[in-house]
Amino acid sequence: MNLRLKRILSVALCVVLAVYVVLAMTSFNNPKEVCPLCTKVMINVEDESTNGFLSVGEIKRILERNRLYPFKKRMADVNPRDIEEQLKASPFVKTAQCYKTKDGCVYVSITQRLPVVRVKNVAGEDYYLDDQGGIMPNSKYTSDLIIATGYISKWYARRYLSRLAIEIMKDEFWRNQIVQINIRRDLGVELVPRVGDHVVFLGSIPQTRYVNRRKALVAGFVGQKLDRLEKFYKYGLSQAGWNKYSYIDLEFDNQIICKKK
Repeated sequence: MNLRLKRILSVALCVVLAVYVVLAMTSFNNPKEVCPLCTKVMINVEDESTNGFLSVGEIKRILERNRLYPFKKRMADVNPRDIEEQLKASPFVKTAQCYKTKDGCVYVSITQRLPVVRVKNVAGEDYYLDDQGGIMPNSKYTSDLIIATGYISKWYARRYLSRLAIEIMKDEFWRNQIVQINIRRDLGVELVPRVGDHVVFLGSIPQTRYVNRRKALVAGFVGQKLDRLEKFYKYGLSQAGWNKYSYIDLEFDNQIICKKK
């Protein structure tokens, strides 16, 4: 009998604790007990000055258009999950977090997708690629990005062009020197520099179906080619003149073929 009574008391205690936890959580997430209306909205956009695609004002307009901007609304009616899902629907948003506090404040924080290159291919498509190989629509123009032209399919763009642009952007000198990437019909890679009236041909990027291997192949390809080009700039063009050649071919490892103007 005592054992049965202990079991009943144990079950009752668990139920009481469960009810208490639920009530405590409900109370914590229900700001109306302290402040019934939203009196303040705090929006944080990481990398706002760097990426330039989204601003605090743009986030506010997105929420207003969808009737989700919480200012002066009842806190009980503000749903952080709805706000997060709406913001995540934007092609420029990487992550979105929202929460509310008992003092009537709603906090919204987002991170942006990082564009690394703008694509304008022969098919007339115009879009951005982010640092994960994702495609972003061209709704705003960022002037400091490399432009990629030529025969660029979205398959090639996601797998190889994005990695190529990332490797170029890693180095400050090449980030400022290279203004255009052109992909030939045979997938050969041409670079157009800012300084010097010439085009640089790198050859074709080695291809593989393995993602991790692909990153290493592209990094090795770009590193080797640009290292040779940097040495040629330093010891060749600095002597011969930056505008002497119209085409610099780095396809083969043991030679550099230059075409005079």
